[in-house]
Amino acid sequence: MSKVRTVFTREEMFEMNVKSLKERGVTIEDIATVTYNQQKKYTKDIQFSTCLESVEKILSFRDVFHYIQLSIAIDVLAEKKLLPQPLQDIVYHDLGLFGVDEVMGLDVAGTYGTIGQTNFGDIDVNKPGIVRKLNEDGKEEGICHTFLDDIVGAIAAAASTRVAQVMNEADAHQVDFEMISLFEEE
Repeated sequence: MSKVRTVFTREEMFEMNVKSLKERGVTIEDIATVTYNQQKKYTKDIQFSTCLESVEKILSFRDVFHYIQLSIAIDVLAEKKLLPQPLQDIVYHDLGLFGVDEVMGLDVAGTYGTIGQTNFGDIDVNKPGIVRKLNEDGKEEGICHTFLDDIVGAIAAAASTRVAQVMNEADAHQVDFEMISLFEEE
């Protein structure tokens, strides 16, 4: 009996995620565009390459790998009408009260803290770029993106937060300041 492989390197997870997303019509550049547009509201001099790098980094994380693979599998099973009822209809028709897809998205978005979750909320409500396309396509007969649109939005949200942190770290190295203590007496 051969051993089943369940653990992969970051590079393998990244490659599998890129392939799986591409099969569902999503590119790294699509996600990075949402990231860029989300973060440019708050960060001047933002570079698209920084957004792309952040998306790529997040796509190599183990938890994100699990979420992407599971989300796509659930959506595909719903398209093939292979989920048990009532889940089949709930997932296939993207019932607004379902919420499990958003919970998964919140966890991914929270990779870089609560601001990532706030960014996800904004992306989930406004559905920019590829998130809107996935959501709209998912309403067509035979297509289900109930989980994928939220996971893609969450990756963009986490990447946006990472970009802010990278940019703030770079800014912090540019500033000279005197360290103060809140507990020192004057």
